[in-house]
Amino acid sequence: MQEFTNETIDLENLPKYQDVVLTAPNPKYWNVIVINLSIILLLVGGGLATLFYLVDDEKPNPLYLLAGYLLFSALLFTIHRLSFKKRGYALREKDIIYKHGLIAETTTIIPIHRIQHVALDEGITSRSYGLATLQIFTAGGQTGHIHIAGIEVEKAKIIKEALVKRLDLLENLTAEQ
Repeated sequence: MQEFTNETIDLENLPKYQDVVLTAPNPKYWNVIVINLSIILLLVGGGLATLFYLVDDEKPNPLYLLAGYLLFSALLFTIHRLSFKKRGYALREKDIIYKHGLIAETTTIIPIHRIQHVALDEGITSRSYGLATLQIFTAGGQTGHIHIAGIEVEKAKIIKEALVKRLDLLENLTAEQ
């Protein structure tokens, strides 16, 4: 029987995930974000314009509405741009790190042994730029899943294969014990 210990851990000697150099998304991914945002804003703008012309009540000055819409659009693009610059990921020996967010910065660290499934997603816009989204699903439910967008397809395939190989290795080690 193993002797029970419960020693205090010196927090200063723990490895610091903040020191890990993260890989940023491919700069071409910004084009994908711009295209997707533009499509959404055009659809919303078209819907608002249709609604504006269908309403028979007293209408506000359309220049004010247009100025508000353009200001909202500029704010949306600025927030997405700043958020884009904060994204990053790193594949380490025992885990994968993903950091994102502008106002609420989130850093997710998933141990390799918690990964259940790895998928590669290429959206229509991303595919035209040779980019993909790496989806990593864990046993911990929705909160543990991460989607790392803006990775070159070939690099995403390499990461996926590396994760799958590590999962197979861990599964084989567990089966032997």
